[in-house]
Amino acid sequence: MLIDLHSHLLPNIDDGSKSLRASIRMAKEAVDSGIKAALMTPHHMNGHYVNHKDDVIRLTSEFQKHLDNNDIGLQVFPSQEVRINGGLLQALDDDDILFADESNRYLLLEFPDDDVPTYSKDMIFQIMQRGITVEIAHPERNTKIMSTPSILFDLIEAGAVAQVTASSYVGTFGKKVEKFAEEIIKHNLAHVFVSDAHDLPNRDYEMVEAMAKLEKQMGRDYQELFETNAEAILDGDNVTNLVPEPIVKRKFFSKF
Repeated sequence: MLIDLHSHLLPNIDDGSKSLRASIRMAKEAVDSGIKAALMTPHHMNGHYVNHKDDVIRLTSEFQKHLDNNDIGLQVFPSQEVRINGGLLQALDDDDILFADESNRYLLLEFPDDDVPTYSKDMIFQIMQRGITVEIAHPERNTKIMSTPSILFDLIEAGAVAQVTASSYVGTFGKKVEKFAEEIIKHNLAHVFVSDAHDLPNRDYEMVEAMAKLEKQMGRDYQELFETNAEAILDGDNVTNLVPEPIVKRKFFSKF
């Protein structure tokens, strides 16, 4: 059973689905791709979208009713993709943050596409001091992490976990992203695949394809690890961690 921990299916609240009809279609595609359960993770506090906890819970419940009425066998749960920002700790204090699990253990955290703010390490430390495990969204597409992969290694070594978008790993976002996703996985710096599905071209479900490639490249046990880790995160249990290894960037020196 595949579990998708990152998707933008809820209609009309962020850059994901733009209509209930599109959301229903995407949910059907998810089920056809072998996904049985999915987190609804609309963007929150990213400078464009604010999706408060109570609103996401209500909208997810309404969406589940539409799925049931259309005989679509997808179980959906409320969550958020939270952008790291100066107000995050206060939002946690105000109980306006949703987690990947009901025990409030795993927090899906997003960095800006091209940066990891200088305060990130300190803030993530403060978050983890509260017993929260930070789950990093799509590090393989972050240009700062691509140029300085030690950022990701330090976070994973400190206890964070990371998602890799399935489409990244199978090449949908280009060769550079694909190769970096492979490096992240080979160095034990990723724990699960997610769809990060949007109602946009090239932003659909490629979980099965990614799992097949993972089994081919890393072996059956590694592939099963990604499946069981997704279930563990949804249930608030411990993920299986492999020993993280630093990605050493190759440098080429000319004699002249």
